[in-house]
Amino acid sequence: MLKYIPDILSPELLKVLMEMGHGDEIVIADGNFPAASIAQRLVRADGHGVPPVLEAILKLFPLDIYVPHPVALMQVVPGDTVKTPIWDQYRKILKDSGEKFTDFEHVERFAFYERAKKAFAVVATGESALYANIILKKGVVTK
Repeated sequence: MLKYIPDILSPELLKVLMEMGHGDEIVIADGNFPAASIAQRLVRADGHGVPPVLEAILKLFPLDIYVPHPVALMQVVPGDTVKTPIWDQYRKILKDSGEKFTDFEHVERFAFYERAKKAFAVVATGESALYANIILKKGVVTK
């Protein structure tokens, strides 16, 4: 055990976060996301939802301040009537994290999959909300 490390972050996920460099991206995926077939590095977080994983990661992870949108979401497919209240939770978590954040980038579904294939890692959660996938671009530690 270590002090100040959120217990939801596994040793494997901590290692991945440490290995990432400036500009690398990590996907936190919902339970419907094809994580195993897309990921270069797959980290399992089964049994956890995206919001607590996102909140824990942001305690350690700087967002890239040199890009307009260091956080991306999978855009709702046109014609789909699903509601996305989880995005409001993400917005609050990001605001509360103290990281510089203005708004999300919305990425078309298949473009999101292609971007996820290039991501440093994919964290597969058990999140049941639809369109709950989120990409974070790593920044630099400035202190």
